[in-house]
Amino acid sequence: MPPPAGASTEEDAVVVVAADAIATSAAPNAGDPEPQPDKGRRRRKKRRRPRAPTEEELAARRSLLRWACPGREVASDDGQAAEAGRARLRRPRVAVELHAHSACSDGTLSPAELVERAHRNGVKVFALTDHDTMAGVPEAVEAAKRHPVRIIPGVEISAVHSPSDESGSGAEEPVHILAYYGSRGPARPQELERFLAGIREGRYARANKMLLKLRGLGMPMKLEDVCTIAGNGVAPGRLHVARAMVDAGYVEDLRQAFSRYLYDGGPAYATGSEPTAESVVQLVCRTGGVAVLAHPWALKNPGAVIKNLKAAGLHGIEVYRSDGKVSGLSDLADTYELLKLGGSDFHGRDDKEEPDVGSVDLPVLAVFKFLEIAKPIWHNAIREIFASISERTTDLNGSNGFQRISSAGDFCIPRHSSEDPELTSVSEVEVLRTEVTDIVLTHQ
Repeated sequence: MPPPAGASTEEDAVVVVAADAIATSAAPNAGDPEPQPDKGRRRRKKRRRPRAPTEEELAARRSLLRWACPGREVASDDGQAAEAGRARLRRPRVAVELHAHSACSDGTLSPAELVERAHRNGVKVFALTDHDTMAGVPEAVEAAKRHPVRIIPGVEISAVHSPSDESGSGAEEPVHILAYYGSRGPARPQELERFLAGIREGRYARANKMLLKLRGLGMPMKLEDVCTIAGNGVAPGRLHVARAMVDAGYVEDLRQAFSRYLYDGGPAYATGSEPTAESVVQLVCRTGGVAVLAHPWALKNPGAVIKNLKAAGLHGIEVYRSDGKVSGLSDLADTYELLKLGGSDFHGRDDKEEPDVGSVDLPVLAVFKFLEIAKPIWHNAIREIFASISERTTDLNGSNGFQRISSAGDFCIPRHSSEDPELTSVSEVEVLRTEVTDIVLTHQ
């Protein structure tokens, strides 16, 4: 995998080190004439020597790889020694993608194709974060079984932030909250799905509003055409409207559609029935997820938004982009003690400037800290899922219906006991048996 933009390759680093050694050890003798510069040659720019990684970074990388690729052999002493030798040349990195969209919302690739692309790009941890739906997660998980890629079930939830008197005046603005869940998904899936379904329904009304505004601007289009572009069962979004504009010949490309008409507050922009950002953060926390503010650099007043959402339970904000770290947002993250994350926000647009999957150079320590916060939350969610299933079996036969067959700390691996003749619904028992078999409550 090619090194991230701005990073020196191993060969470049070796050249720099060698050049420095020659310059310091081969000083001219007193009687030697002073060397004259060769005016015909351009001076080479001095390359910045890569910073040697710390032991903490190396340990975090090993831990992250063990989590991302379970079953992978632990590096031998020789391998660790080689890793330490390379430390002088470049800092450790694990390719992680925490923000990407599939055709289940407004992306162009299917979840499986997206996972394949992530694997080709060397990504080891991949979060599918479609807009207001988790419908693509099962396909992504299935596709990842063919590759050493760890899937984090996610979703990007549409919301709106209304400034309070304390945070300042101004109109409300759209906000997006990324939710990251453990391998078994949200603790209260039905509650989350009802919430997301309401937002998706509002997307149809929103698309209709945008089309009415575009009609007033001399660009008539039909909602049916936009829905066809979105695909069967996919709630239409701005990107689908933009594609319809390109197909109709009203704009040259998607970039022009957004920059002229569909940007936040633009002449054809419209809102739907989005909930408040605070309620979204609280929902994510309540359902066992990690809540992260997406692309805060696009907000008019990110400081006020971050302050309010931190009070609601926000865990982190996006700070890293394909062009590096946004220092002002990094300072805000420090102020409010929030995680510093980031992702490509890949959609698969026909745009050469769009960052590719895995292109954001997310520091390994940032990912490690994210998992330190996330794992206890995800483990508690699994406990709640287990308790919910246990209650359902109690309703069926008056007992919990489980046997404890092994344990590890506070976690256990349950097995469903179906010998009770009082069970009346065989089909429901089979569903429960499948659910419980899938849940392995162990430390990840």
